Amino acid sequence: MKKILVTGADGFIGSHLTEALVRQGYDVRAFVLYNSFNSWGWLDHCAEDVKGRFEVFAGDVRDPNGVRAAMKGCDAVLHLAALIAIPYSYHSPDTYVDTNIKGTLNIVQAARDLGVSKVVHTSTSEVYGTARFVPITEEHPLQGQSPYSASKIGSDQIAMSYYSSFATPVAIVRPFNTYGPRQSARAVIPTIITQIANGKRSLKLGAIHPTRDFNFVSDTVSGFIAALKSERVLGQVVNVGSNFEISVGDTAATIAELMGVSVEITTDDQRLRPDKSEVERLWAANAKAQELMGWQPSYGGGEGLRRGLAETIAWFREPANLARYKADIYNI
Repeated sequence: MKKILVTGADGFIGSHLTEALVRQGYDVRAFVLYNSFNSWGWLDHCAEDVKGRFEVFAGDVRDPNGVRAAMKGCDAVLHLAALIAIPYSYHSPDTYVDTNIKGTLNIVQAARDLGVSKVVHTSTSEVYGTARFVPITEEHPLQGQSPYSASKIGSDQIAMSYYSSFATPVAIVRPFNTYGPRQSARAVIPTIITQIANGKRSLKLGAIHPTRDFNFVSDTVSGFIAALKSERVLGQVVNVGSNFEISVGDTAATIAELMGVSVEITTDDQRLRPDKSEVERLWAANAKAQELMGWQPSYGGGEGLRRGLAETIAWFREPANLARYKADIYNI
């Protein structure tokens, strides 16, 4: 499979994935969200060694005709396009249904009609909700604790239904909490780093007791590429996580230590999720990824997290990068 369509290529993970595929010799078509500014998102700032070496298709996954046009001539699709911010899903849930569920329907329907060889669909650890057991395996119950997570459960089920109903070659990659350069400040790690980098020592955060399994972006990217290459993942859901659990509060303390400052944390009520919506604990089991795809994290465990955080901090400390973030306001 040489011609690859990447949806959501303008985003955080999608831009890193596009770069990695180009470097590995794939012919990449990057599907970006159409806008009148002709912005390609993070691909406008892609690495020099891949600049000009991929095709760009501007469209919207909510439009079936555009999706079909984008997919023509492609051997495989890596489907990352989605709305992902949990707080915004409380505000505008209908857009999450349209983008995440109907958008995925457009992808798998076009893949079926065009005879695409593989669709790798992106899930999220949020579909598990608060862990009922740890580490969380792929057999863990699904719990829609936010409109976002409910929409991703729906999109996962749509994708898998096409595998079951029509033998559409679908695999589902379920990343845990990806972090790294280019991540939106709606996520907790960029929120902490950008506040400190802008001179704040009293950090505004939401709940700090929940735990997360943070996965460095290059590990998430290598998980997608491993799924693309594996013949054993069709019809399967595969976690991509570091198999390491840490609280948000301890993450903030680690970042502050790496940045050489002392901080205090204040609770900003607008950043708190409703009680029953907060996912209290995430910790990935990743044995299935090793078994089916030969994948394991390069940034696993506490030591790996520190290395990933150090690389992320270095990127955000670059003045040109930091200037793209509005650290003084809450980004939902």
